[in-house]
Amino acid sequence: MAYTTAQLIDILDQEMRASYQGKRVLLSARDRFQDDPVLSLALGANKISKVYAYREFREQIHAYQQEHQVSGLIWRTCRFNGVEVSFPEVHTQLIAIPSDFDQLRDAKAAIMTFWRQVSAPLKLWLMGKEQQPLSPELVEELVKEAEWAEVDAGLTEVYLGLCWGKPEERHCQWAFPDSGCRRIVAAPGAPSVIKV
Repeated sequence: MAYTTAQLIDILDQEMRASYQGKRVLLSARDRFQDDPVLSLALGANKISKVYAYREFREQIHAYQQEHQVSGLIWRTCRFNGVEVSFPEVHTQLIAIPSDFDQLRDAKAAIMTFWRQVSAPLKLWLMGKEQQPLSPELVEELVKEAEWAEVDAGLTEVYLGLCWGKPEERHCQWAFPDSGCRRIVAAPGAPSVIKV
């Protein structure tokens, strides 16, 4: 019987702690940066070993997920002004398997219902290099282009992510345009300077 998503998360957590504590050693750490002596000197073999030992272990977990079709999804609840929504999201240390995409897409409608309700009295902003004000109509156009949505909330702001491509790459600039996530903030005034 295959490990569950929760068990894989626990295993990764234990391995990350062990790597950080120096209990895992990657013997080829020095070879990783032999062509970059500056980086090798800056980080040192010990830190490189910790990073790559965990990274290689995590890659083995991802292969296990694919082989045994173990979901990378966890369920999360977002609350804002007395309204809440529960939805799946890919755990930060796991990957999405093909069946996970259906759940992510299916949750988009509930997330958007929540977003429309809580953002109605607020001003909308598209986040990027510069914050750009948005109309609700333009947000709806962007929603049509997204494969799935994610949402988060602060005390006075709500954050909407309109995503596409590989979930584990959606926030990586190098993955654009194949994967990405447009970030929209609903705030009472100008959004805070927190990077979302």
